[in-house]
Amino acid sequence: MTPETGPGFRFGLETEYLLVDAETYRPLWHPDLSFGTLNAALEAIPIGDLPSLRGLEVEPPHRKAMPFVVEGYHLPDPDFNPIDLLPKGVEIRTPVCATIADCLAWQAELLRRLETAMAELGWRLVALSHHPVADHFEGPQNKRRYDYWQWAMRAMTTYGPDVNISVPEHRARRLDASDLFAKVNYYAPALTALTLASPICGGGLWETRGRTGKSYRTHRRSVFGAALELHPEEAGRMEFKTFEMTHRLEDFHAYFLLWLALLLDDGLTGRADDQDRVYDLGQVARDGLEAETVRERAAAVLDRAPDVLAAHAFDPSPLEAFRHRLEIGYLPADEISDMYRREGSLGAMLRHLADRTSMGVVVP
Repeated sequence: MTPETGPGFRFGLETEYLLVDAETYRPLWHPDLSFGTLNAALEAIPIGDLPSLRGLEVEPPHRKAMPFVVEGYHLPDPDFNPIDLLPKGVEIRTPVCATIADCLAWQAELLRRLETAMAELGWRLVALSHHPVADHFEGPQNKRRYDYWQWAMRAMTTYGPDVNISVPEHRARRLDASDLFAKVNYYAPALTALTLASPICGGGLWETRGRTGKSYRTHRRSVFGAALELHPEEAGRMEFKTFEMTHRLEDFHAYFLLWLALLLDDGLTGRADDQDRVYDLGQVARDGLEAETVRERAAAVLDRAPDVLAAHAFDPSPLEAFRHRLEIGYLPADEISDMYRREGSLGAMLRHLADRTSMGVVVP
């Protein structure tokens, strides 16, 4: 057993990116993009050297199994089958990996290839959790369930990572799904607070109740967006969904470790229901780490994580940066807000974020 392996663990990462014009840095959205153009560019990216693409489903109107997809709103036929898609951006889906290190290496390599493909179309990628201009979308009902339809429309302006972990079979067999959901409901708002990174909306800073908010994405998605999805039919994949987008590979590493800590620590006693999670995320979106009891809950996970992770042969050291973030209270959202104020324009800020996103192709 080697560090960051742990027998029987599997890891996968899905990351969504905003597209901007490479010359003007104007943020692009479905009126500017077409599924056909984007999908053709993605299908042309070489992937012959990738390991198995097992688990990467082909969702219409896509035709090819690949680690890239066009993200957006599915347009349905009368039976709710998707026949077209209004793009909001693009997504990377890593292969399923046996180690976090391998997963991050593929994330960096796939980002490099995706950047090259988008550059040929005159576009750049930006890691930002909410569209900086668009804040509302309405489309024809594309889900039979009303709440799924509402979430599909809300998701048209949000961008985020999905952090996927499968645990060894012996642990999966004794997993209590109801208890796991309750645990995630309690701790997810606090852990999400450490990642907040979308203080921009409507072309400027998100001002709410007399202050600059930390995350318009979390504010918008908390009511309809799931915190956790379980996929027992996919080798027990467990998908954590509330972290925000980042350009830092080391942040993704920490995301995996935080999710592992929640999964593996039987000594974390906090539990909450869905309503508590929704209300807590609403507070976190505005106030970040200053929201009620958030610091205490985040500290509870971070304090216990080193021993919990080390017991399963995972190196906890990448969490030190998040411990520092908790101590000083300076979040990625604060960094972006300061960047916007310093640059004085949305385009200049997006140029800097595009440059930082590009830096993510280097494995630390």
